[in-house]
Amino acid sequence: MRIISFNANGLRSAATKGFFDWFATQDADVLCLQETKAQEHQLADPAFRPDGYRSYFKDASTKKGYSGVAIYSRREPDEVRTAMGWSAFDDEGRYIEARYGNLSVVSFYIPSGSSGELRQDFKFEVMRWLGPILQQWLASGRDYVLCGDWNIVRSRLDIKNWTSNQKNSGCLPAERDWLNDLCAEGSGWVDAYRHLHADGQDYTWWSNRGAARANNVGWRIDYQFATPSLRDRLRACAIAAAPRFSDHAPFAVDYAHDL
Repeated sequence: MRIISFNANGLRSAATKGFFDWFATQDADVLCLQETKAQEHQLADPAFRPDGYRSYFKDASTKKGYSGVAIYSRREPDEVRTAMGWSAFDDEGRYIEARYGNLSVVSFYIPSGSSGELRQDFKFEVMRWLGPILQQWLASGRDYVLCGDWNIVRSRLDIKNWTSNQKNSGCLPAERDWLNDLCAEGSGWVDAYRHLHADGQDYTWWSNRGAARANNVGWRIDYQFATPSLRDRLRACAIAAAPRFSDHAPFAVDYAHDL
C-alpha cells in the first residue's frame, strides 16, 4: 500500500505544473491533499479526476479559495468522514477521513500561526482540542495513518535554521513539545519518516522568499503518523522535492498492508 500526502497550495495551480502527470507514475493507493484552495465544483474537470481514482473533498465554507482537503482513492472507502464536531475547525476544511475496514487514512491540515497572534492563538486552541482526540484514536484498536501538513517541526533535524526560528510559528517550543508528546517513543504515534530515517535531514517545505528551495533552507512539516500497529509494516518513504508543484513536496510512504 502506497500513500502520498501533498500540500498543493492550490490544486489548480499544482495541476498546471504537472502534478497529476507525476501522480499517474506513482502507483499510489491513496492520495491525501491539503490546501486545495478550491470548491469541489471548480475541480469537476477530468484534469482533476485521474482515471482509476475516486475523489472526495472537504472545502472551506468560511472563506472561498482557502484551505480545503481531499482524498483520492483507488478503492472505494467503506465510509468517508469530513467533520470532527468542532465547527471552527471543520468549516475551514481541515479534515477528511477514508475508512477501509479497520484502517483509517486521514488528510489533516493543521492551522499555521505565521500570519499573526490571532491565528497562532487559534493554532494553540486546535492543538489543545485535537490532542485528546488523537489519544482516543490511538487507544481505539483501529489502524490509522494521519497524513498532512502539521505546520510544526519536531527537532533540529527537521529544519535548516533551528536557532533563528525558535520564536517563529512552527518551531515554537510549545508546539514541538505537543507534537513530540503525541509521538512518544513506544506508545505514541509513529512518525513514518523518522522511523525509517532516524538521522535524516530532509525537508518538505521551503519558503518562497529568496532562494530557500535552491539552497535547501527547508522545514519538515508534512508527515504520515501511523498507529504503533503499523510500525513493523513501514517499508520505505520518499520526499519528491523535484519537480516543483508547490512550496511543499509530496511525501510518499509504502506500507506492507493491503488496502
